[in-house]
Amino acid sequence: MKRNRFPAGWDEARVRSVLEHYEQQTEDEAVAEDEAAFRLRGQTVVVVPKRLVPEVTRLIEMRRTRHSRTPGR
Repeated sequence: MKRNRFPAGWDEARVRSVLEHYEQQTEDEAVAEDEAAFRLRGQTVVVVPKRLVPEVTRLIEMRRTRHSRTPGR
């Protein structure tokens, strides 16, 4: 059986769509997108060592999953 190489909710079409978006983006559009992300309320940007990114991602997903199962949310 072939193992899916993509994270849950992702497939080849979604990956291609994201790649196309960023490959066609101008430098000005990329800068504007980055600046908009920094202005989002309720979020922050943190520098994390690359080796810890998978663990941080796992913790975020665990919390997101736990909160989505909480009644009243």
